[in-house]
Amino acid sequence: MKLSETGEGRIRGYLFVLGRSLGSFLPRDVAKDALQEIESHIRERVEQMDALPDERAALEKVLNELGSPLRVAQAYSVEMVVDEALATGRTGAIARALWHLATTTVGGFVATLGLFVGYVAGLSVLAVAALKPIFPANVGFFFVNGLPHSMGALFPAPAGAEVRGGYWIIPIALAVGLWILVATHRGSRRFLGWWRERRSNDGGLVPRRPSDVPPR
Repeated sequence: MKLSETGEGRIRGYLFVLGRSLGSFLPRDVAKDALQEIESHIRERVEQMDALPDERAALEKVLNELGSPLRVAQAYSVEMVVDEALATGRTGAIARALWHLATTTVGGFVATLGLFVGYVAGLSVLAVAALKPIFPANVGFFFVNGLPHSMGALFPAPAGAEVRGGYWIIPIALAVGLWILVATHRGSRRFLGWWRERRSNDGGLVPRRPSDVPPR
C-alpha cells in the first residue's frame, strides 16, 4: 500500500512520540537506532497491507497491532537490555535487565525480588568473613545461657552472650557466600533466558537478530 501525505503524517506523528518515549528509556544513539528499526518494521507492514476499506483503517490496524508509543518503547528497551545481559553476562547488564523487568511486569518484579534476596544473602555471608578478623567478639555463633541465640555479626553482642567459632569461620563464609552469589547469578541468567524465549515464542515486538543489539 502506497501512503498518501495524510498517511505519511500519521506515521511521522507516531514516530515522533515513539522517539521521545525511547529517549526516556535508552541512550540517545541507541534510541535513534531503535527508532529507525521500528520505522522500517512499520513501513514493511504497511507495504504488505491493502488499502481496504481505506488507507486510514489499514494504517491504524498496523499501528494498533504494534501498540501505543509508550508501550512499544518500554517493551523494546526491555528486550534490548535482556539481549545485552544474555550476550555479555556482565553483572551490570543483568542488573539493568532485572530492573527493567521489575518495573514493567508483575512476574519480573516477583522474580527480581527473589533474586535480589539471593544477592543480598551472598554479600551478607561474605561480610561475615570480612568482619571476623576485625571484630572477633561480634562475629560467630551466639549462645545465651547455653542455648543457640543467633549467628552472624551482631553489634553490640547480646548481654551475657557467648560467642563460639574461631577464625575457621572465615574460609567457610567465603565459600558459602561466593556459592550463593554464583548460584544467584546463574539463576538470573536462566530467568532472563526463559523470559526472552517466551517473548520470542509470543512473537516479540520487532524481530531482531542478536547481532543487531548495539553495545551500551
